[in-house]
This record gives sequence, C-alpha cells and structure tokens, in this order.
Amino acid sequence: MKLKEPKTVLRVSSFIINMSGTAGQVIRCKAAVAWEAGKPLVIEEVEVAPPQKNEVRLKILFTSLCHTDVYFWEAKGQTPLFPRIFGHEAGGIVESVGEGVTDLQPGDHVLPVFTGECKECPHCHSEESNMCDLLRINTDRGVMINDGQSRFSIKGKPIYHFVGTSTFSEYTVTHVGCVAKINPAAPLDKVCVLSCGISTGFGATVNVAKPKKGQSVAIFGLGAVGLAAAEGARVSGASRIIGVDLNPSRFNEAKKFGVTEFVNPKDYDKPVQQVIADMTNGGVDRSVECTGSVQAMISAFECVHDVINYH
Repeated sequence: MKLKEPKTVLRVSSFIINMSGTAGQVIRCKAAVAWEAGKPLVIEEVEVAPPQKNEVRLKILFTSLCHTDVYFWEAKGQTPLFPRIFGHEAGGIVESVGEGVTDLQPGDHVLPVFTGECKECPHCHSEESNMCDLLRINTDRGVMINDGQSRFSIKGKPIYHFVGTSTFSEYTVTHVGCVAKINPAAPLDKVCVLSCGISTGFGATVNVAKPKKGQSVAIFGLGAVGLAAAEGARVSGASRIIGVDLNPSRFNEAKKFGVTEFVNPKDYDKPVQQVIADMTNGGVDRSVECTGSVQAMISAFECVHDVINYH
C-alpha cells in the first residue's frame, strides 16, 4: 500500500439511500477488510449492526486515504489488531440514530471525526484542549464504547473498528460525538478531507501556533497537512510563509496555499534551520512540522528565532 499526495478520494457509492427501510435492521454491505498486517485489503460483505445508545449509523459516500491508515495497516511499532476496517476521512449521510441522539437525524450530511467531543467533560468545555475524556483518539480500541462490542461482523466473526470511524465500509457506526453535521450544499467528495488532513494542519497553525499578522512562518512538509498549515498561516496574515520539502514538484502547488518561498534541504550543505535563520535575520516567528520526521522536528524547533541552537 503506497500513499501518494494529494490524497486520493474514493467513490464508495452513488445511490440515494432509503433510510426508513433499514433503520433498526442489520445492513449487509461491502467493506475493505484488513485481515493481517501489511496484507492487501479484501472487499468483503460485512454485517453492520444498528446503532445503540448515543450512536449513529452512517452511509459513507466518499472516503479518502490518509497515511495514518497505512501506518496502522502496516502495524509497525503498534499492537496489531486484526481483522479491522480502516478509514477515518470521509463524508456521508446519517442512515439511522440510536437512543438518546437528538442533534442528528436521518438524511443529515456529516463528516465522521476520530477526535470526538462528548460536550460534557472539562476538556470539551476548555478553550485550550479538545482531548475529550471519553472520545479522545484511542488507536488500540477496536470496539464501541457503549458496550465494548463491534458493530461489524462477517458470518458471526467480529471485525474491529478503527479510531471510532472505520470509513472503508459502505456503512459504519460511530459515537454521536464523533460526527460533525455539515451544510448539505458542501460537496462531500471535496470536504471529506476536512475530517483529518485539512483540519490537522489548518487547526495546528490557527489554534496552536497562532501567527500574528506580518509574522514569518516555516512549514516543514508540503503534503496535504502542510498545505493546510500554510493556508492557516495565510489567513492569519503571515507575511512570509517558507515551505520546506525534499520534493521540488510540490512547490508550485504550494503557492496556491500562500507559500511565498521555498527551501529544499538537499540544495544546501548546511542545516536547513541555519538556511532559514539566514533568510529571516535570525529565524522565523513560528514553525509547523508536518512530516513526522524526528530530524524535521528538530529543524523546525531550531529555525524559530528565539531557540536557534545549531549542532
């Protein structure tokens, strides 16, 4: 399984669902099931149980592939949990709702999100954290919170969930707190990436880095997350947005998202943090690391003007 940028959006289904005819019943549908780590996904017929208390069942219309799906499919460095249905960036329609669900109803257009909000715990009420006590991301949990059971099965054998979303299935069941209602006019084939990649980069820049108008920002990695981070810097009013990437073909596309200058570390015989410091009279005001590379994290930290510390 190889991930390419930009993310590939997969059309799952195009027919209009008959919500009233399936509510409360087990639905049989197609899903891409990972039976073993690193082995090709298999399209299987799965049974999807009705939603229980505080749950919703969604008809997934579009889903995209994120590197996180690949990472846990490979199961390198994590506890393997298989068989499993991956996927967490998607757009769909509410098919039915379980007991206690009042904010959503069948027919609503929604995005499933892996970092949910119960709306009641201290973190959900905080202005500084969205790490919900109940619904914060848990990659080791393959069942529903309500009863510790999976809503997926094949011939009676449970199939594990992934981060509470499992969007590589025509139907999925999620906790109501892991669903965001959206404007039905929004094209689901485009906004499905808001479930993860776009909100990750944009949110990290706008809500955490918080660059001020006129400041400089370095973005390490110009994939989907990095482009979203650049857009966050642009709308925040940053005057210089320096994109850092090893792939020069990404630079032209990055201009559309506000990147004003480009640095390819391979073009220099000195650390990229020093290159950026030289460009900016001592370092940038903010930096956002979007690759997951430890070396890139070090460079991103050290290119900020108050912490320049070359090795």
